[in-house]
Amino acid sequence: MTATPKNATYRLVTGVPYRGLSDASGASCGLDLYHPENAPGFATVVWLYGGGLVSGQRHVPAELKEQGLAVVAVDYRLHPQVRAPVYIEDAAAAVAWTFRHIASFGGDPARIFLAGASAGGYLAMLVGLDRRWLAACGESADRLAGVVALTGQMVTHFTVRAERGIPERQVVVDELAPLFHVRADAPPILLVTGDRELELLGRYEENAFFQRMLKVAGHTQNELHELKGRDHGGVEAPGHALLLDFVRRTPAVGGDPRAG
Repeated sequence: MTATPKNATYRLVTGVPYRGLSDASGASCGLDLYHPENAPGFATVVWLYGGGLVSGQRHVPAELKEQGLAVVAVDYRLHPQVRAPVYIEDAAAAVAWTFRHIASFGGDPARIFLAGASAGGYLAMLVGLDRRWLAACGESADRLAGVVALTGQMVTHFTVRAERGIPERQVVVDELAPLFHVRADAPPILLVTGDRELELLGRYEENAFFQRMLKVAGHTQNELHELKGRDHGGVEAPGHALLLDFVRRTPAVGGDPRAG
């Protein structure tokens, strides 16, 4: 990754529409872009917040500020105003916007990472692994330098199941589960969870099985970190340190893997 000067200044561009759509509550498809100025070639993290697909709003995580990279903080429409797959489509559209526009702000289009926490991690993995969502936007998931989920759900999300009348503890793995789309040629993947004894409803085990199936499929650039002593809500802040390390050592798309 091109080094960003330590004395770089940062700019925040707010309320950028990436789809021009809104839901019944008036919530819009907008994003904020936080980026270094006068420091071309920086990496970008497209950040999807958590909240169970029912709550939350876009924000630039404090731990990702002044770290030599850009953050695209995305709002996506939520249940119950919308249902699956609308929020997946929104996440993909925000990534497509980033592919098309980040170079004009000085970013490297080959160094775009898709990341999220909890429900945002679920969306990140779906968009990164199931090529159809970005293809519908005229883009390719193969352009992603990496995909990161901080305590993300790897089976079909419990809110998606609730929309179908399926109980929270009845596990479903279908086309709206990241597990359904494991493939050998997926981008590099970082998984972070809380302590398996403190996490939500087997969240660590979901991620462990997801990683195992990636390896079975032939995917080699994946890692899983279990943060001992951390519950679900305690993963995001320390998880950002792992995300930053992952971004810094992962090569650009098409780059030399030894260069990271």
